Amino acid sequence: MDGNGRWAAARRLPKIAGHRAGARSVEQAIAAAKELGVKILTLYTFSTENWKRPKSEVSALFKILEDYLAREERRLNENNIRFSMVGDRAGLPDAVRAGVERVEKSTAANTALTLNLALNYGGRLEIVHAAREIAKEAAAGGIDPQNIDEAVFAGHLYTAHLPDPDLVIRTSGEYRVSNFLLWQMAYAELYVTKKFWPDFKKADFKKAVMEYQRRERRFGG
Repeated sequence: MDGNGRWAAARRLPKIAGHRAGARSVEQAIAAAKELGVKILTLYTFSTENWKRPKSEVSALFKILEDYLAREERRLNENNIRFSMVGDRAGLPDAVRAGVERVEKSTAANTALTLNLALNYGGRLEIVHAAREIAKEAAAGGIDPQNIDEAVFAGHLYTAHLPDPDLVIRTSGEYRVSNFLLWQMAYAELYVTKKFWPDFKKADFKKAVMEYQRRERRFGG
């Protein structure tokens, strides 16, 4: 969800205004996904690299997230939407982590759509984390190194409970993957739009899915 800061700068607004506008686009994406029958929507919300931003901006971002969880929990349940998170939970502020766990628990039985937020997430960190966990199991005799295959490795990722993504949408015209789901997106289709995330509306989401539907997926074959 890229371009919040540039969207604000173009309007001579503070950066936080762009992040708030970006939060409204989340609602548009959720609505479009639900209408189209998309079962899992993963939003790259806060990366491990984002800690390098000014402390005031980081604090504001987490406050927006905390408020969102408190405000939207009831609506998620009313719309049969399950909430989940991938990333390093230990590094999150206590209030945010508590909010995430509360909403995950209260929406666990919902089935229409899974809204998955990548928080304090980095693709390389995730792969290192999985390698460490497998190494611990192997050292303890719980797994034979010869039996470690792609399925075993994927089972130790943050996304072990999710299928690999079919489509990755990148806003603001960026043509890089930015450390997002590096293992999982091996055969995902990429869609790039020049629109900043705050300008990415329901119709834009549907346009991206229509473009995806026109593509022939070969998975290397």
